[in-house]
Amino acid sequence: MAVINTQFMNLDENKSKKIIDAAMNEFIRSGYERASTNVIVKEAGISKGSLFNYFTNKKGLYLFLLDHSVSVIGQIYNETDWSERDIFKRMAAMGVTKFRIYKKHPAVFAFLKSTTRETSAEVKDELTGLQASVFKDGMEKSYKNIDFSKFREDMDIKKVMNIINWVIMGFAEQQLESVNSFDEVTAEHLSEWEIYFDILKRCFYKKEYI
Repeated sequence: MAVINTQFMNLDENKSKKIIDAAMNEFIRSGYERASTNVIVKEAGISKGSLFNYFTNKKGLYLFLLDHSVSVIGQIYNETDWSERDIFKRMAAMGVTKFRIYKKHPAVFAFLKSTTRETSAEVKDELTGLQASVFKDGMEKSYKNIDFSKFREDMDIKKVMNIINWVIMGFAEQQLESVNSFDEVTAEHLSEWEIYFDILKRCFYKKEYI
């Protein structure tokens, strides 16, 4: 998606992270149109010439941040135990992994959240395509190799999956709205997952699997 100068990829990790964080924070604060590259370079401690040498222009920088964010999200799936076929155990484990990655890359998740409010026509097409593909890819991976035989036979599996998705997304949105930043997400937020999963399990699983 984004065109990046190879010099950026060869930067010291701390320096590249400082640039990424400065750029994400400014886009989060100001949105795409109002984001200032002057603010970004000041916070990153680099010259504007260096920034545009790495990313060509503001759009190139924004698209790079999208690519980078998708790569970070991909770590969740890379660390998932796909041999676990119970959907609720897998989702609980993925929640723990996501929590750990949240704590390591809070700006990434705040940036991705900010893209859902972005209205700039200059990046609208890229955002629409990205959001659709990330959601579709995430759902396909999350439910890969799940043991659906545990579900009650009188259940429509597709509708059950929709309900589970709605609960997961609704719960996640509710929890994120209750904190001011991703740094405030704690293990207590994760423990509530278990309560909802237990309810869903009792609704949809055969008795022998509850």
